[in-house]
Parts: sequence; structure tokens; C-alpha cells
Amino acid sequence: MGKLLYGMITSLDGYVEATDGDLGTGAEDEEVHTFIGDRFRDVGTYLYGRRMYETMIFWETAHALPDAPPHIVQYARDWQAADKIVFSTTLEALSSARTRIERTFDPDAVRTLKAETDHDLTIDGPNLAAQAIAAGLVDEYHLFVTTSVVGGGKRFFPEGVRLDLDLVEERSFDTGLVYLHYRLRPTA
Repeated sequence: MGKLLYGMITSLDGYVEATDGDLGTGAEDEEVHTFIGDRFRDVGTYLYGRRMYETMIFWETAHALPDAPPHIVQYARDWQAADKIVFSTTLEALSSARTRIERTFDPDAVRTLKAETDHDLTIDGPNLAAQAIAAGLVDEYHLFVTTSVVGGGKRFFPEGVRLDLDLVEERSFDTGLVYLHYRLRPTA
């Protein structure tokens, strides 16, 4: 059975998208990028909303960029090897291999997908993740926290949801970025 992972770069105050500007520094470092690639290398399926898919489509051709460093080529190859499911009512065409469109997010279908796979899955993007969190589908949370407070935007965790989590791993990087890995605490 696969686990559903939710991980994103966040500001220190918990935003994955800032109202104004970027999320701050720390994530652009090669060591951080390599760590993220290593952490998610075995993911077999990515679940995306349209906007996140349109951001991540870069990885379909990133390996072919002139002078692409090895860590970028490796991440691109890993991304290309995984299946992708895009949940969108508006996306008409796909720009990557191993990808399909689903028009609605069906928690039962995702639950079945988790049960029938040997690999982990990720859910990427705060809007789609909020639906999975509300449905009790997310098993682990991976936060890559930058050094900036941005004051507003889209939050990593949705409003109105209570989660009890256990810290599994933490790591700090020379850039100031901190990695926090939490697992959903089993209910008694």
C-alpha cells in the first residue's frame, strides 16, 4: 500500500504562495534541491491540480537544457518516470508523457489508488491537498521552510482542519532552510 505525501516549500509563516513576491531564500541551493530529489525519488504517482501541473511541466524537458547540472537532470528523469494525474475541469491538453486528466477529485478513487500501489504518491498544490487532507487521505507532510515571513497568500495547511502529527525527521541547511517531516498520528 502506498502512502500519500504532501510536501511543498513554505515561508516561515506557513504560506506556499506569497501575496506579494516570492517565499524567500533557501530552496534554490543545489544541496537542498538534491535532498528534495532524493526524498521523493521513489514516488510512483504525482497528483496535481492544473496550476501545479503547469508549473511542474518544466521537468518534462529540463534534462535537455544546455549545461543542466546533474541534480537537475536527475530530478527531471525521476519526474518523467512517474505517473501524473491532473485534476482539472479546464485543462484540455497534456504536455507530458505518463499523464492523464481527471475532471473531479474523488477521494474514494484516490483511496483505492493508494491501496493498489506499491509506491508512494504525492499530492501537490495547496488547493488539491486541502481536499485530500479534509478526506483524511494524507499520510505524511514534508515542509521545506524558508527564512522569510511573507504575511499572506495561500497556506500550506487549510483552514478549519485539526491534525495531530508526529515529527519523523528534521534537518537544517546552510541556506537557513529547514526540512520538517511529519506523519499523521494514528487514532486510537
